[in-house]
Amino acid sequence: MNKEKVASKNIAFGLILAVLGAIAFSGKAIIVKLAYRYGVDAVTLIMYRMLFALPIFAIMAWWSSRGQPALSRQDWLGVLGLGCSGYYLASFLDFAGLAYISASLERLILYLNPTLVLIMGLVLYKRHITRFQALGMGISYVGVLLVFGHEIKLEGADAARGALLVFSSAVCYAIYLSFSGELVKRLGSLRLVGLATLVACVLCIVQFLVLRPLSATLVAPEVIWLSILNATLCTAAPVLMVMMAIERIGSSLTAQIGMVGPMSTIAMGILILGEPFTGWVAAGSVLVILGIFVFMRRG
Repeated sequence: MNKEKVASKNIAFGLILAVLGAIAFSGKAIIVKLAYRYGVDAVTLIMYRMLFALPIFAIMAWWSSRGQPALSRQDWLGVLGLGCSGYYLASFLDFAGLAYISASLERLILYLNPTLVLIMGLVLYKRHITRFQALGMGISYVGVLLVFGHEIKLEGADAARGALLVFSSAVCYAIYLSFSGELVKRLGSLRLVGLATLVACVLCIVQFLVLRPLSATLVAPEVIWLSILNATLCTAAPVLMVMMAIERIGSSLTAQIGMVGPMSTIAMGILILGEPFTGWVAAGSVLVILGIFVFMRRG
């Protein structure tokens, strides 16, 4: 009976971690949109986020590397490539896109990521796509197009530019997921995330030093505090929470619970940013979440 209670507590704790992790991840877009109100650009903003996140991921990489064999040259090349694609390019393109589109549309586009991974599996490894997966993909993309079509009427070319940047971010992260399997087996997920994110942190800081004068570091105090919040609550913390959730309830259930992410982004966008909640946004969101649900349940 005691074992059953412990197991139940672990499952309950895993569910809570999965929900909190999904909400924390979704808060990133809200913080970025708030920071843009103080006149900062994407290059400077992501530099501050990665600067504050760097010590956290350095500790994560060190902790997960204790007692482990040294990385081979091939491992390092893999870490560099995945860090560049999955965390540097994906993050920067996402930040840049958020300057043009709503947080709601950004989260719905990023939520298409599992479908992009499947498409890459088809192209790279000739993996079969089932009818239910195709149906789920179709439903989800129709939902995004509904929200995008409504937003482009309001914002014009800026909405198209922002959506393209965020979609490119999703593609970069899908590349990371598609090619990270072997490295995860050899290094472990925590070690890979720590090292790959360190690569991204360095690249974002170097990008700032190359593209901006040092005077660009002089930003509003609010930008600094928002960046600290982004680096901790919306970057490092959810990574750990999701990993701990996967250990307790499995990756499939954790992914399904992640469906609260888009809804929490939309809710925070309405309450914090004052973004409008229209019938188009509601219908598009329902279709995206329904499509991904069908995709994951029947895939």
